[in-house]
Amino acid sequence: MIITEILTRNARCFGSDTALIEREPEKNLRREIDWVEFHRQSNRLANALLACGIGKGDRVIQLMMNSLEWLPVYFGILRTGAWAVPLNFRFSERGIRGCNETAGAKAMIFGPEFIERIEAIKGDLDISVNCYIYVGEKESCPDWAAFLPDFIDGVSAQDPKIPIELMDTAGLYFTSGTTGLPKAVRLTHRNLEFACYLENRHHNQTPGDNFLCIPPLYHTGAKMHWFGNFIVGAKAVILKGVKPQWILEAVSEERVTLVWLLVPWAHDILIEIEAGRIDLSRYRLDQWRFMHIGAQPVPQSLIRNWMKVFPGHQYDTNYGLTEATGPGCVHLGMGNLHKVGAIGLPGFDWECRIVDMEMNPVENGTPGELIVKGPGVMQEYYKNPEATAEVLQDGWLLTGDVARKDEEGFIWLVDRKKDVIITGGENIYPVEIEDFLMEHPDIGDVAVIGLPDERLGEIVAAVVQLKPGRNLEEEEIREFCKGLPRYRRPRRFFFDPVPRNPTGKIEKPKLRNMYRDQ
Repeated sequence: MIITEILTRNARCFGSDTALIEREPEKNLRREIDWVEFHRQSNRLANALLACGIGKGDRVIQLMMNSLEWLPVYFGILRTGAWAVPLNFRFSERGIRGCNETAGAKAMIFGPEFIERIEAIKGDLDISVNCYIYVGEKESCPDWAAFLPDFIDGVSAQDPKIPIELMDTAGLYFTSGTTGLPKAVRLTHRNLEFACYLENRHHNQTPGDNFLCIPPLYHTGAKMHWFGNFIVGAKAVILKGVKPQWILEAVSEERVTLVWLLVPWAHDILIEIEAGRIDLSRYRLDQWRFMHIGAQPVPQSLIRNWMKVFPGHQYDTNYGLTEATGPGCVHLGMGNLHKVGAIGLPGFDWECRIVDMEMNPVENGTPGELIVKGPGVMQEYYKNPEATAEVLQDGWLLTGDVARKDEEGFIWLVDRKKDVIITGGENIYPVEIEDFLMEHPDIGDVAVIGLPDERLGEIVAAVVQLKPGRNLEEEEIREFCKGLPRYRRPRRFFFDPVPRNPTGKIEKPKLRNMYRDQ
């Protein structure tokens, strides 16, 4: 079923039930819409776009922060048969311009945070973009853009009924660029439909569930996790802010049942509880059944500590890629706490292998590249056949991640191929050292990188971010690291914040550039 048809069904079957809630704690604001209004807003935008000449196969850039409008806008684009092109809100003017050079968008829908960036490059964007639509306060709307409520005012709220097939393209999703320049991943409506069934199959959402969405919706992770609720007409809360108190207040007051967290947010919640700044007895949390984490390696110590504080929670680790339509091609599974630390088993309808450089399967326990095959695999990197040929081979997607499989078939992420450190001929996998260092009670976050060395080629360096109020000397960390084999011990330490992108991934290229000459 096309996901726009799922929205139509939800409006018919769940009508006045709440669909989306927006919470903005910093301004003490709360808004919500039901399924009928969600459906009507999407239809109005679709009909307005069609009237402006936007049609099937055209591209529409969506550059917005999370808000109550984000998903209705996204579905409005899809209803026209155009391709949705959600962009990372951290992209600079150069990044936005580069993405549009690839996408060739005819329209751009944007929020107030991006006015200056767009104005700086508007002359370049105007080569393809002929329709700018602004989502924000009317008094801030630039004179070169249409104000969304005015743009859709008086427009029909009926489904335009543009014929869409499952294999039609639904959107372009640009990769995070943590290992190079962002590439445009082309996904079909079939990819999106499969993500709905996959997420629901893994986490058993029902109409009574409520999903707390915190990560940015432009990313496949947040939206595809929400798809599991969407397909059964269950509500979701869009939380604007990541403070631990705000997260727990949203869970408590909205009776949230499922939460997807990034590692830093889970850490922060535990730190605040440990420090006594959060009193759990003040919150209604009995309905909170499930917490899951993805987008990055998950320290085993974090989940052990989480389960001590929230012993009744179900837990899952989700591994995925934009090129695999987001999370779930590998997942731990809610009944496998004894395997915490592994990314898990092949997801529903996915195949996984670990192979050597010649694509031959390796023995259990031996590191190799993780490759996956299933209905979520992208069609291509749009306008980039060389990069496509590197990662798509005989239907298999080469993930670029180094992994190993244990004797029970569980897959353990070792590291990204491009992050492997080669020192004196030995392969060092940073994730293994990061997991070890995260066991230290004073360390809040850590990134391990390779730095150039004339003799060894590379040496291991650790960027250490301490928990608030903690002190730790370098000699103390060196003593702690004696628990590692000598060749894996970091040679250098830097006490600094660990930069992460909006989806929680450590920005290792940035760190390597920062510390290369220090």
